[in-house]
Amino acid sequence: MNLLQWNATGRIITLLASLAVLAGCGGRDSRTPAPAAEVECLARAMYFESHRSSRDGMIAVGTVVMNRVASEAFPNTVCGVVGQPNQFAPGVMTKTMSGPSAALAREAALSVYAGERHPKIERAKFFHAAWYQASYNNMHYVVTTGGNAFYEKRRPEDVTSPFPLPAFRG
Repeated sequence: MNLLQWNATGRIITLLASLAVLAGCGGRDSRTPAPAAEVECLARAMYFESHRSSRDGMIAVGTVVMNRVASEAFPNTVCGVVGQPNQFAPGVMTKTMSGPSAALAREAALSVYAGERHPKIERAKFFHAAWYQASYNNMHYVVTTGGNAFYEKRRPEDVTSPFPLPAFRG
């Protein structure tokens, strides 16, 4: 690990530790995962679900996770959403993250957790690999980035973009 990577990793660890300390303030329910754990779960989804060199793709995945957290139809924590069976890549909660992409995922996760969102995702709560050809008539595609096609589920008559869009890199 070179000095630049070490410094970036150190800053990320410091930020995660700060979040964990701040989590103790304000009388949070102890059954809710600490923000550091939530950021780690978010980073795992972003790392394993996007092309690992694409921050844009990672932010898009993170935005979908946060949209799900805000939805009544999904668990109300990041770890609850990411840990749902058959929703994210196998091993998302257990496989090892490594290399520069792991640091990128953790940095991007901190940004999403703090409020950054992908500008083209809006309300989308779903995505699949960009190469996959789905045959449902309720998928309204909003963006393709980081190797994934992101979409909203809509009534068929409200779908105006029924096919994955050309890849976008922001």
